[in-house]
This record gives sequence, C-alpha cells and structure tokens, in this order.
Amino acid sequence: MTSILLAGGGTTGHISPMLAIGRELRETHLDRDVIALGTADGLEADIVPRAGFELLTIDKVPMPRSIGASALKFPKRFADTISDVKRIIADRDVEAVVGVGGYVCPPAFIAAKQAKIPLIVHEANAKPGMANRLGAVLTKPGMVGVTFPDTKLRNSTLVGMPMPTEITALDRSDSTQRQAWRADLGLRDDRPVLVVTGGSSGAQRINDAFLAAAPVCQDKGVQVLHITGAGKDDALREAAAELPDYHVVDYVDGMHRAYAVADLLVARSGAATVSEATVVGVPALYVPLAIGNGEQRLNAAGSVRAGASLLVDNADFTASTVTEQILPLVTDGARLDAMHRAALGLAYPTNAATTMATIVTRALRG
Repeated sequence: MTSILLAGGGTTGHISPMLAIGRELRETHLDRDVIALGTADGLEADIVPRAGFELLTIDKVPMPRSIGASALKFPKRFADTISDVKRIIADRDVEAVVGVGGYVCPPAFIAAKQAKIPLIVHEANAKPGMANRLGAVLTKPGMVGVTFPDTKLRNSTLVGMPMPTEITALDRSDSTQRQAWRADLGLRDDRPVLVVTGGSSGAQRINDAFLAAAPVCQDKGVQVLHITGAGKDDALREAAAELPDYHVVDYVDGMHRAYAVADLLVARSGAATVSEATVVGVPALYVPLAIGNGEQRLNAAGSVRAGASLLVDNADFTASTVTEQILPLVTDGARLDAMHRAALGLAYPTNAATTMATIVTRALRG
C-alpha cells in the first residue's frame, strides 16, 4: 500500500495540527497509509502513537549555533538523516510528504525533493520557522498553508489552524453543556472561572505569579483552573490545597472542555492556543514566550488589535498583573462579552484540516 508521510514534532504546537491533518487524510485517502515521522525523544514519541498513528523516528540533528565539535559533525549527521528519510520513502512507498515544522522537517523536505514526490507544508506561527522556510522554497505554489493572514511565506495560501472537531464545533452559548463540564472539572456554577495554562511545557513565570496571588483569587470569589503541565510546580499545588476554589491539574483531557468553562483564559500565545481560543470566542490575556523568533507576540497581534485579547510581556507578568488586571477583568461581564464578540468577528477559518487534505489530494493528482 502507498503512504503519505507526516513530518513534525517537538512541541504540541506542531503535533496537534499534524494529527488533525492526518485524521482528515485518513478519511479522504482510504487506499493509503498515513504515517508519521518524528524523533524518539520528542513529545511525538508518546502523543502520536496514542492518537493511533504509526511513528517512525530519525535522529534529531539541530543546526549548530556556534563553531565547535557539533558544527564539524553536523554535515555528515544531517546527510545521514536525509538518507534515513529517503529509505523510509522507498520502503513505505511514500507518495507525498506533509511537514508542519520541527527538527525532522528539513531532512524530510530535502528527501522529498530528491525523491521527486510532492511536498506540502503547514506553518502554524505568524513568523515562519527555519524548517518551513526551507520547505516553502522547495515546494510549488499553493502547496504551503499558513494560519494567520499576515504571515509572509513563499508559495503560501491562508488556510487557518488545523484543529480537532471538538473545538471547531464547540458552542460556548450552550449553558447546559458548560454546566456539565464545569461539574466534571470540579468547578462550581455560581462563580466566574479563570483558566490558566502554560501549554504542554508549562510556564514558570505564570505559575510564580499565580502562586503569590492565589489567595486573592479565592478572596475575590474567582475559581481558577490552573493547568501547570506534567510534573510542574509542586509549590503551587501545595498552596492550592488550602484553597477550595483553586484547582491545579497537570493537564485537561480535551482542551475544548477548558475553553468551554472559561470566562477568561490566561496563556502563552502559541499559534494553536491563539487560533483555538479565537475560533471558540474565549476572551484571553496572552503572555508570549520570550524566546525564539518573537513569533508568539506576532501570533497574538491580530487578536489584540481586534480587542479580543490583551497581551502582557513575560518580564512584566507578576502577581500584581493578576490582582490588578486579570481579576477585575474576569468579573466584568460586559467587557468579556465584547471580547468574545471581537474574537468571533475575526472569523478565523475552521476548516483548515480539510483544506490541507484537499491540497494534498491536488498534489497527488499532479
């Protein structure tokens, strides 16, 4: 059987859209295997098999940041990973490669080009990463999908963020469903809910600020659902043990439930988070991660301009941000409603996975 190879990983920001595209491809290409390429030590090693996809792995070979032993070894190691992908393409009769970013994408992109098979790229962030900039150069016009309208990337078209149907179909106006999910998450239905998350890796700056402000949240009658990330922040968990309305969890199974119960979201501004929160209309305050290419600040820019969210720099996010900005906002129904309407007014695409699958089909037909 012929195959379509998904390439990406490292963060849930890459893995989540990759899996959404993969699920759609399975529905539209029943005569082909849909398999994934990642590394053995990335988050994809756990998430991808749990999602029901076969994961093949190659070595992670990051681009050297300085001259040294690793820089001298890089050319051969990188060439070896390209050869590894070419063997996978031959052994599994791969007809197309779909890349979303991460360490495995550069060798996968070059291998696809050398094997003369279609290459399709999805860029999640407003500012493209190095891997997808390479992929965009190696592919054909119309074969690159981007999430945000302002993203500048060769051969690209606006498709939006591929996301689970549980999110695209979410109706936050369904009070019965919201009430049921609040009960499932241990939340009361008579107090505003503040959802705090730093993503799969957590966010220490956010955690520290809420550790100091947690008692004030309780005193102000605000419930907090704080998603810390796996094994993060025992100090916060210990403090919350004395606060019945402050709930600390490693993760929430199905983020659509967290979006549904939230009156306000405090989060990093990863592309998936911004896209999902905007599509479902959750008012948000974003704290961009202060590393990388500055993409997180740019991811939130359109939402902030529209009035759907606020942005506070990581260095400026403290306990006073919580007490002076966040708590007054989460109890201001009129302002939250205006932010909700502004988010929905941005009309972010909700059919990105379907659009990406259509692009793959068009590429396969030549």
